[in-house]
Amino acid sequence: MFYKDYIRVLNINLSTGRIRVDKRKDLRAYLGGVGVASKLLQENMNPDLPPLHEDQPIIFAIGAASSVFPVITKTVAMFVSPLTGELGESYAGGRLAFTMLHAGYDAIVITGKSQKPCYVTVTQTGVEIKDARAFWGMDSDKVGSYIRNREHGSGKRSIIRIGPAGENLCSYASVCVDTYRHFGRLGLGAVFGSKLMKAMQVTGDLPMPIPNFKDYFKTYSKLYKQVTETEVMAKYHDAGTPINVEPLSAMGGLPTRNLTSGTFEHAENISGEAFAKNNLIRKMACTGCPVGCIHIGQFRREFDHGYEYEAISVGYDYELIYALGSFLGVDNTDGVLYVIDAVERNGLDAMSCGVVLGWACEALERGIITEEQTILPLKMGDYVNLAKAVDYIAQGVNQLYTDMGKGVKHVAKKYGGYDFGMQIAGNEMPGYHTGYGSLVGALVGARHSHLCNAGYSYDQSNRDKELDKEKLVDYLISEEIERCLLNSLIICLFARKVYSRENIRMVLKCVGLDYTDETLTDIAKRILRTKLEIKKSLGFAIQDVKLPKRFFETPTTTGKLDQYMANEIAEEYARRCEEILAEEDESIKEFV
Repeated sequence: MFYKDYIRVLNINLSTGRIRVDKRKDLRAYLGGVGVASKLLQENMNPDLPPLHEDQPIIFAIGAASSVFPVITKTVAMFVSPLTGELGESYAGGRLAFTMLHAGYDAIVITGKSQKPCYVTVTQTGVEIKDARAFWGMDSDKVGSYIRNREHGSGKRSIIRIGPAGENLCSYASVCVDTYRHFGRLGLGAVFGSKLMKAMQVTGDLPMPIPNFKDYFKTYSKLYKQVTETEVMAKYHDAGTPINVEPLSAMGGLPTRNLTSGTFEHAENISGEAFAKNNLIRKMACTGCPVGCIHIGQFRREFDHGYEYEAISVGYDYELIYALGSFLGVDNTDGVLYVIDAVERNGLDAMSCGVVLGWACEALERGIITEEQTILPLKMGDYVNLAKAVDYIAQGVNQLYTDMGKGVKHVAKKYGGYDFGMQIAGNEMPGYHTGYGSLVGALVGARHSHLCNAGYSYDQSNRDKELDKEKLVDYLISEEIERCLLNSLIICLFARKVYSRENIRMVLKCVGLDYTDETLTDIAKRILRTKLEIKKSLGFAIQDVKLPKRFFETPTTTGKLDQYMANEIAEEYARRCEEILAEEDESIKEFV
């Protein structure tokens, strides 16, 4: 909490109904956000139990300066991932961080399992666990609407909820946050479903006074100008992240048709410019952000014969366009939005879902699976049938679709086609096939995400240079450490160039934390060390990962990759991680 020497943690046990609030001075050593969430996950998880066991926790945490500075808007969720069996870490914007702050909690820990479907309401005055049997089976939009109508009270509120996929324990089910934001990757929705927890509403209106308002306002104004009056973040507001579609395709780094190519001949038709011209109807922002990077597109869908149409609005960004567009051969904006809508209604992670469907299209074409199993003809580009298949995955209508709901690694191992089931350590590939940085970066990253260390960015910056293994490993390590710091404040990573070390120190000073650069580096390394300890306790070892061959068959922006070289880079990274784990953490004593 601002100007406090402790972290305020709300503990909710769904089995017993017991509620407890702790004031943890020791957690200041982890600053906030992902640092606090990592430590709480380490304390509360059981490595010997499966990810969906009721005793496995869900952790939410906000940052040390959440919501009082521009673009510090995210909440982190941490859990044991049902998709990979290891570290689950996901971020969402919307209003959740703001409402947690004003309800008076830095972190929420949820354990146990309800006896019947429930939803949880959290306020500054208490917690209630309420009956959600009437909501079970509903999609996330309807649930949000019903809870808004049922629950009243003062202050801002955030409603997070799952769809049918989470209820049916799909391993990559998402959690919807305030309609257009999500905890997307690694299956938090399934963990909700395993606890029979349909939703959580957080409301709060506690005042958050800042004693030295003059310095705060000066710092805020400086950052606000950098965010709104420079080119640093302009692209995120204009066309948004879809602006990357055409350049990546031109470079050969846009995964296309289950990564049989890195270039999509119809990239222009699903580019950011095409979406803006054909479908864009509004732009939105997370609470506390002046940028407005959330792009909402609209398409018409026929619901009855005789020219009966409805207008459907869905959010879109680069990752969704890649996974449900180029990766599936869908060559028009309406078609991409059509599949996105199916993913949203069911509450699935778009990237994982798209990659699983890519495998299914190719597996059916090769005769590995049959049309009797898929129920309908799954073909690249056929967005109507692909959208129906999304429904079938969420519902688990037969054994094949149930298996597809467990991720591409699982289904490819069971049915065949492992070499073209595009996953990295169990997590479906991100939208970058740019070189060793993107591939190895996702492999060695703590949560196997392209956002762990931005290896894809390294590839693009070094396209014309000879590979330097040591330099790449140095980059991946240093970037992951720095992002641990950014994510302890939970700064939106779009604003990472705004929040330099100098600016971070100014921000922290405004909320009562006067830290040196050295202290901030120590905290960042402490967070990474905690993550590595969690992964190790859950049995992860880089040497055990088998990457699909297609990663080494389809050229990247820097040419074809060599599997042995990728292994060498990963092994060097693993060796460096062991050194980090062995380091003495002397600076933690100053927080105890």
